[in-house]
Amino acid sequence: MTTEMLIALAERSITVILLTSGPLLIVALATGLSVSIFQATTQIQEQTLAFVPKIVAVLVGIVIFGPWMIGTVMTFAEDIFENLARYIG
Repeated sequence: MTTEMLIALAERSITVILLTSGPLLIVALATGLSVSIFQATTQIQEQTLAFVPKIVAVLVGIVIFGPWMIGTVMTFAEDIFENLARYIG
């Protein structure tokens, strides 16, 4: 393997990480922001109130985005194994 190939692999792995984690982070961010706005308007200052909606929202996000996330990671892993077999064998 050349240095250029390793750099390209590192770039692609970072891209896959950002693509697969992005939707869940956005869901958690939007849920946390809406709960914070709700807490500010109602003046409820309960610390633990923000955690339950975030957990539920992320679980729903995993159900919705899970198949796509698994497919993206599996495609990346298959490409790595194909390239590894090409250079080892």
